[in-house]
Amino acid sequence: MGRCWRPTTASAFDLGEAVLRFLTPLEARVLAVLVEKQSTVPDTYPLTLNALVAGCNQKTGRDPVISATDAEVLTAVDGLKGLSLLFETSGGRVSRYEHNLARGLAVPSAAQALLAVLMLRGPQTSAELRANCERLHRFADISSVEGFLQELADKTPTRAVHLPRAPGEREARWAHLLCGEVQMTAPRLYSGGGDGEAGSVSAGELAALKAEQARMASELSDLRALVLRMAAELGIDPATGA
Repeated sequence: MGRCWRPTTASAFDLGEAVLRFLTPLEARVLAVLVEKQSTVPDTYPLTLNALVAGCNQKTGRDPVISATDAEVLTAVDGLKGLSLLFETSGGRVSRYEHNLARGLAVPSAAQALLAVLMLRGPQTSAELRANCERLHRFADISSVEGFLQELADKTPTRAVHLPRAPGEREARWAHLLCGEVQMTAPRLYSGGGDGEAGSVSAGELAALKAEQARMASELSDLRALVLRMAAELGIDPATGA
């Protein structure tokens, strides 16, 4: 059984001078998909209904994986339009939809990316968020991620929360509060072949570590090329230093 983390804020959040309800899970998914696709497939953004449904039901980068119908997504779209978090554009043969998250919630683009990834993938550690936000916003380091998360946590009303570390977790995870209370569930574990907790890490943590390793390898390659170029310009043999 999961546990619920209840925010200390009221049962609704403010948007400008309007008082808004919490989002439904599908509204959060629709909103986050629009944010994601704006960065990953800008040529097809704003999205058609078909593209939006496909993004909501995508099998990768989603937790949980869902199977929403066109009618259900349209209901979520109407709800978001009523909150001024989504706009419908016209002018073509089909309707297209775009989000208004950053302006609607008065958050910067970096925080928008974090909220979107939290809505798409559920609670995550700071390292996981940095890796999963790569295509939406590139954070310089984990401390930068944590800085924006803390700003979201300090806002009134609170937009994000640092969850208590669950048994078996190496790091505490962050969650958004746009849908209200957070359902606390144990993260899926990836077994590294060892015995016990010491041999297991979350799948998201593993992905974050791999992304960081790839980034460091790329930087090392660039540094090596720079050293070789400087050595050539100075007439120095890098193997002997002479």
